Amino acid sequence: MAEVLVVDDDTASRDVIVEALEREGHKVAGAKSGAEALENIKARNYDLIVTDLVMPNIDGFRILDEARSLDPAPEVVILTGYGSVESAVDAMKRGAFQYLNKPVNIAELREVCRKALERHQLARDNLQLRRTVDERFGFEQIIGNSPPMLKLFQTIRQVAPTSANVLITGPSGTGKELIAHAIHNNSPRKKKPFLAFNCGALTESLIESELFGHERGAFTGAVGDRKGYFELADGGTLLLDEIGDMPLHTQVKLLRVLETQSFFRVGGVRKIEVDVRVLAATNADLESLIAENRFRQDLYFRLKVLTLDVPPLSARSSDIPLLLNHFLEQFGERHGKPGLTIESEAVRALVNYSWPGNVRELKNLVENLVITATSSRITLQDLPPTISGRDAVSSSGRFYFEDGMTMEEIEREAIRIALERTGGNKKRAAERLGMSLRTFHRKVKNLAGTEKK
Repeated sequence: MAEVLVVDDDTASRDVIVEALEREGHKVAGAKSGAEALENIKARNYDLIVTDLVMPNIDGFRILDEARSLDPAPEVVILTGYGSVESAVDAMKRGAFQYLNKPVNIAELREVCRKALERHQLARDNLQLRRTVDERFGFEQIIGNSPPMLKLFQTIRQVAPTSANVLITGPSGTGKELIAHAIHNNSPRKKKPFLAFNCGALTESLIESELFGHERGAFTGAVGDRKGYFELADGGTLLLDEIGDMPLHTQVKLLRVLETQSFFRVGGVRKIEVDVRVLAATNADLESLIAENRFRQDLYFRLKVLTLDVPPLSARSSDIPLLLNHFLEQFGERHGKPGLTIESEAVRALVNYSWPGNVRELKNLVENLVITATSSRITLQDLPPTISGRDAVSSSGRFYFEDGMTMEEIEREAIRIALERTGGNKKRAAERLGMSLRTFHRKVKNLAGTEKK
């Protein structure tokens, strides 16, 4: 049950809307003027406000502005018998959920209010989660309420106050650097520097110069002394990202720093002592790299005093609606499109997608959707075919393909998806594709032969 305020100086219109929303099970209050509405808004926390636009003295825009200044802000639906494109655009820019003309179509109003309340609940959940995470871990950008994330949060809370090295593992795009920030922000070092260094971005000689610094004249172009990351992070935390890409020769020097908390600059003779907590992150299997003699075992054990494994997005799909809401707000504000919503059908498709690129892929997709949005609502049709299912075999057996695919690729993908959808049942897969079982077997055999060549 939601708390709703209906504002309209037309008694008959107000009563009809109040009654319709009460039948939906909501607790509904009515206000006959803008002044009365403002008093109600100050006295109670409403989930939704349905307000007429044109009223004496205090109009619907004033109520909208007042409502959107609250935290958490109720959703606002604007109604008017004096509709215009200009006022509709203005209302949406100022944060209205939707704009409807009077006389009100009750069925349409019910549907709009239902969707508005869905978004409001999601926003409240997300706000509460961010506040909880911020209180616990001092870093509000980690979004998640799934069991794997709650377990991860608990582990962060345990390891953050220590000075031990931490190895953060997990697939690319899962937010390992955010986890490193959270550890630093909840450690005694939080007021000292936090630096992140990508071990796979530079050549071996440049990596050592960047990490340990260099003396003037150490190599061509070294026109002055320069501090490296270890010196700059003294007293704080240094994240070594993509640690599996670090050259073996540099690994030896890093191991020595971890053991002695001291090093020499490139070309230097003076030992430099530092106090740095080292966090390392990787999406690689370091044990496999050790077996291939590409990573030192002694360094591995020195780095993994404590280990945090960040789950892939596919293992925490219940967090996707929260992440969607967070990114919609973030990019809506950044690109001047506040108040964007996403249909429930699109949310379901996003939840069911496998997300090989994890949170980074979701974040990039949402930014793209926000930038290209032509209305206030993102629909299933706005999603890429690989997510919406338009490139898959539908229930009618149709196969939607992307430009540039050869006929052989189309047939192979159609057969693969049909088998996947039917649990490997070849007869049912053939039926979905609209071909006989004999033809299906022949195509599978031909495609298998082509693949071997």
